[in-house]
Amino acid sequence: MDDSRCVGLYARVSSQRQADEMTIQSQTTALHERIIADGCLVEPERCFVDDGFSGGTLVRPALERLRDVAWAGGLDQLYVHSPDRLARKYAYQVLLLEEFAKHGVTVCFLNHDVRGQSPEGNLLLQMQGMIAEYERAKILERTRRGRRFAARQGKVSALAHAPYGYRYVPKHQGDGEARYEIVPEDAQVVKEMFTWVGVQGLSLGEVVDRLAEVGVATATGKARWDRATVRGILARSTYTGTAKYPRTRLLPRSAGRRPQRGAPAIPRRDKVARPTSPDEQESISVPAIVSQELFDAVAERLEENRCRHREQKKGSEFLLSGLLVCQHCHSAYCGRRYRRARSATRYTYYHCLGADKYRHGGEAICANPSINGTQLEESVWRDVRSLLRDPARLRDEFERRRRQPADATGDVSDARKTITRLKGRIARLIDAYEHGNLSQAEFGPRIRRAKDRLAAEEETLAKAHRAETLDDDLHVVLKSFERFSAEMSNCLDAVDFATKRALLRTLIKQIEVAEEEVRIVYRVQPIPFVPRPRSGGFLQHCLKLHSKAQGRPPGRTLGVRGQCPHTLKGYH
Repeated sequence: MDDSRCVGLYARVSSQRQADEMTIQSQTTALHERIIADGCLVEPERCFVDDGFSGGTLVRPALERLRDVAWAGGLDQLYVHSPDRLARKYAYQVLLLEEFAKHGVTVCFLNHDVRGQSPEGNLLLQMQGMIAEYERAKILERTRRGRRFAARQGKVSALAHAPYGYRYVPKHQGDGEARYEIVPEDAQVVKEMFTWVGVQGLSLGEVVDRLAEVGVATATGKARWDRATVRGILARSTYTGTAKYPRTRLLPRSAGRRPQRGAPAIPRRDKVARPTSPDEQESISVPAIVSQELFDAVAERLEENRCRHREQKKGSEFLLSGLLVCQHCHSAYCGRRYRRARSATRYTYYHCLGADKYRHGGEAICANPSINGTQLEESVWRDVRSLLRDPARLRDEFERRRRQPADATGDVSDARKTITRLKGRIARLIDAYEHGNLSQAEFGPRIRRAKDRLAAEEETLAKAHRAETLDDDLHVVLKSFERFSAEMSNCLDAVDFATKRALLRTLIKQIEVAEEEVRIVYRVQPIPFVPRPRSGGFLQHCLKLHSKAQGRPPGRTLGVRGQCPHTLKGYH
């Protein structure tokens, strides 16, 4: 047997049902037999298996580990049962095969050997990839049509799962017919929710509080319910004895705003569930938990609460809402009203949401104090007004930035030479490994260190390039801001609340709240003033705070005491 080659295998099934029926075993068995027939051995840590993961996506746990091992040089040959096990989309197959080839990994399919690399072999592989993608689309279409037909026949099997209060009994457990069974304990909770809203007139927030008081856990075991979950239960016609199919449909996610440069990526699904119209839905009879009259009363009450909320909502009540961010836990600061005992006057303060115990499982994650709202709003507006009336502050920052040492951003020529040298070193390491001059144990750490050093040097070079354009950007920012401030300075003393709030949201990116200071991060960029595709920089300004000894709202109230010199944080 050839023990010198690092051999691995990859297997996948699409659904948990296939995994439970042991179809994954047939793949791994066939792969092990082929590996032994080729005179090789595979170690357990190089067996990558995805149980119940779709081939229509590349985000799979075992596939992620496989790609990491291939990048690190820990694999020479990979065995896969067929191309559709690697991916169901032809484009994904090509991407993975090119990636493996780039890292020196030979892929062997049991029904097709790509080692020959003949034009006929490549054509066959491409045909198999396109057929696999077509087959997946046909499977999805057949499943949709089959469920639609079952729903028209009134069969519960079209629903596939049950909401809270029911238990889904599949065909093989229900004598050949799927059905819903009522779970008495959960159904009683559902009845109480409908009664609290439809009869007693409670709001969704009061329902959530009452569920927490009696200690009712959610279906996933959480101690506190979410208002959206309660609303979804109260709006579901299934509890009246009539389930709807399909209630939602997966549609491509609409294009949103481009994420902020440098911000961490937020994982999102490619498709989102959207409600279907009543004309598209089929009715299926299931056991009822509440009456139709109580369901209608709840719907009427929810609509009444929604209309009353709209009537009371007159716009933003707090000047700085949406701008304050806790520097400790990165939660938002929320504006609130407070009335002292035996006083008709209401006071404003801003409270960190990280200090709310109920939001974080009964334990606060932040100890940052509350802030006196009136004093903070006056201080922030005073600072914004002074910036608009005195653009020289921005000019001072511009001059200070220009006086920085020339070598502060690094030497561009040295970075380019280092990158060229590192790329040559990586190429020599790969050649030495391919010719057998380096063992696997030596090659892995050395190539990893070289790649890490290369990534660091490339980032240094990118920063140097950004620094070269900084001077021009600052000129444009200063000129645009001076023109904008000249137009606004004459009417700053007479602006109303809405205009003042709009100005703050235009000029300020965020306000970071620490224990002893508040840092205003200005959005000093040409975009709000003149059309221009590139963003500008951020002017930071600190407001020092001290605690108030008397008359403070819940938590520790902080008042504005003074100012510290502002600094220009940088361009992004």
